[in-house]
Amino acid sequence: MDRKVAIREFEPGDETCFRTLNEEWISHYFKMEDKDREALDHPRSAILAKGGRIFFALVDGECVGCCALLRLADGEFEVAKMAVSSSLRGGGIGRVLLAAVVEAARASGARRLYLETNSILGPAIRLYESIGFRHLPPERVQPSPYARANVYMELVFD
Repeated sequence: MDRKVAIREFEPGDETCFRTLNEEWISHYFKMEDKDREALDHPRSAILAKGGRIFFALVDGECVGCCALLRLADGEFEVAKMAVSSSLRGGGIGRVLLAAVVEAARASGARRLYLETNSILGPAIRLYESIGFRHLPPERVQPSPYARANVYMELVFD
């Protein structure tokens, strides 16, 4: 990535970018599910009001990526709704964004991050692994609200 990536948290008006980026990848690989609609239609009530956070990656002032931290319990968050504009994937924006989200979670006192994804999203899985996420063994996997989820990972802070 030659251009500088800026990371910032949710601001009024970011709802459209959050929805557009996520609908793009979900619709490309899967189909929108009820849980997607809840988060994308109402990010303030579904994520922020419940103690979560939403981060955005900007290049030249344009919103090109997003990632949410959904509060699961004290000190535990789910990394969710991570997306990078299809025209810019593979350029390092996702890595910068995820690293910032992980660091923000760590700095806020989080002990554990969790995520669900799908095995067809190989580049995303490799990114998560490179940041330190580890695959959960089958006996630790909880039922997911997403039909598409078949890979479960966590990052535990020391």
